[in-house]
Amino acid sequence: MGWLRRGAARLGRRTRVARENLAVDDTIVRHLTDFIATHRGVEAFVEPQTAVTQTTMLLVAWDGEWTRRKVPSPAWAHAFAEHMHLPHYDAAVVGYPQRMRDYNSRRLRGGN
Repeated sequence: MGWLRRGAARLGRRTRVARENLAVDDTIVRHLTDFIATHRGVEAFVEPQTAVTQTTMLLVAWDGEWTRRKVPSPAWAHAFAEHMHLPHYDAAVVGYPQRMRDYNSRRLRGGN
């Protein structure tokens, strides 16, 4: 079946491996690094791809403030977190931290 992969590459079609290695938009990387630089106690949660969403990376600060961005793959997200020296988890395994839910509740009540 190797000829199918080579044939797809020759025709300019992306293979699964090629899709996972796509470069991330600089604005996404800049947003993630800015969030890390401006918040304390940041942890990364990698959210798996679903039928309706791409793989995403959720960053949660010590106070529960959070940000989420699409990433090319779970491997990319974990490698990015390692590079930034962040603890990183699979959200499907460990869930979301309570401080994030508390932060969302405070925002809904208007208490920032």
